[in-house]
Amino acid sequence: MRLSQFHLRTTKETPADAELVSHQLMLRAGMLRKLAAGLYTWSPLGLRVMRKVENIVREEMNHAGAIELLMPTIQPRELWDETGRWQKFGGQLLKIKDRKEQEFCYSPTAEEAVTDFARQELSSYKQLPVNFYQIQTKFRDEIRPRFGVMRAREFLMKDAYSFHLTDEDLAREYKNMHAAYTRIFTRLGLQFRAVQADSGAIGGDASQEFQVLADSGEDAIVFSTASDYAANMETATAAAPGPRPAAADALQKVSTPTQKTCEDVAALLGIPLARTVKSVAVMTDDGFVLALVRGDHGVNEIKLAKVPGLADYRMASEAEILEHLCSEPGFLGPLGPKKPIRVVADREVAAMADFVIGANEAGFHIAGVNWGRDLPEPDVVADIRNVVAGDRAVDGGELRIARGIEVGHVFQLGRKYSEAMQFTVLDENGKAVVPAMGCYGIGVTRIVAAAIEQNHDAAGILWPEPMAPWQVAICPINPKNDAAVNDAVQSLYDELAAAGIEAVIDDRGLRPGPMFADIELIGIPHRVVVSERGLAAGTFEYRARNAAEAENLDRDGLLKRLAG
Repeated sequence: MRLSQFHLRTTKETPADAELVSHQLMLRAGMLRKLAAGLYTWSPLGLRVMRKVENIVREEMNHAGAIELLMPTIQPRELWDETGRWQKFGGQLLKIKDRKEQEFCYSPTAEEAVTDFARQELSSYKQLPVNFYQIQTKFRDEIRPRFGVMRAREFLMKDAYSFHLTDEDLAREYKNMHAAYTRIFTRLGLQFRAVQADSGAIGGDASQEFQVLADSGEDAIVFSTASDYAANMETATAAAPGPRPAAADALQKVSTPTQKTCEDVAALLGIPLARTVKSVAVMTDDGFVLALVRGDHGVNEIKLAKVPGLADYRMASEAEILEHLCSEPGFLGPLGPKKPIRVVADREVAAMADFVIGANEAGFHIAGVNWGRDLPEPDVVADIRNVVAGDRAVDGGELRIARGIEVGHVFQLGRKYSEAMQFTVLDENGKAVVPAMGCYGIGVTRIVAAAIEQNHDAAGILWPEPMAPWQVAICPINPKNDAAVNDAVQSLYDELAAAGIEAVIDDRGLRPGPMFADIELIGIPHRVVVSERGLAAGTFEYRARNAAEAENLDRDGLLKRLAG
């Protein structure tokens, strides 16, 4: 490949609307061009990288026994009505009509379509288990698409769906896909972690996310120093607190005229923030609920929604707070409500003694509060808080927090979709049974951006070799168009090709400075300079993309370095 016969257009300027490094560098390197908000054209350079990712994903899925198919991106409303997701999926579902006024959506995911395919194709236990996958475009109508392809509206995704006669077999395939994903991200040269996760809108019984570690990551990853435990913030759990201490302080009402936050109250009283309790008022179909967490902790919305009866909770209005507690926000507490309320206390709060709560009276809090003596025991005690760095882990280690970018997710769906769509097969006894399902997704385009977030410097991208558009850039310095230099360039290129090493010749006629800057920007791992001076000395100037200095190598030394 010669760059003079390829389309490459780089820019020096950083686009003003590009916030993440990956977005900036993909635009500067000419990998992407914006068509509309959240919609991008992938240039020939960008497509080369994306295809590298796609090929590794496909190879490992095939190796794991999955079977490739291709489903439409446009799906009829009737399928989504069967599962109830036409309404439940929300505004991200792009809905369209054809000329007959029939309703369709642009697929954001394919559980309905693949289950419809399976119920037409599979009828016997003898056809199970089976795992179908596709690499296909998806569309989610993000409210604010940003960060380039990291959160685009249209994206390329590998989604796989498995069908099983038993839950045990589903668990086996879940492990198989977990192992396949581990191979995929290892082959791509990425630093990653598999973390416990919440199933979210997809649903299911168990799930794990694969997170590429990067300081710019949107997700907080919690991990233990004592084991391989890792989870995202939505599901991470610290060790349970110790036994509750005995009460030591007397109950007293304290004036807090302008102090509405736990931080301000603790500062006024001269006590640790961990001795205060934060009250969060929410409403459910069954009434008013006060969720309690320690003052130095935050409520975890996902965990709170899993408390029985709180699945569809919402924040209480000021009028509802006034009706139940006779107070304005900032001074709320569970002591002496005007109307019956339900109290859900975090495990840490349930283990506290002599703590401070709001007095349900503007300008006042109550100190020295104790369960049993001053307050009835909570209606529910549950883990409803976000963990914090330094928490004790269940395995005895310490919890740490890093940042990550989600690039893959594996789910045990169970029978949510097969039941809703009335999909059955006959078992060994001729009885109709509902198959269990698994779901396994990888964001192909997102991986490209995540790799850049993890691998870049001031000069540009540092691709892991398996993802690079080419492994080697051959850069001739040949202002006089010396035939010997041209012959040496072609000879080296041919020898690398014979060795299975992808190389590109930068024959665009640029001066060394701009040429080298482009090669660094687009992230080619190895650069070889061929010049008249070097040929006279019997050497090539070689520089690895991540090296500080270049070095001069003879032909054998160069080939050995590039092959290694």
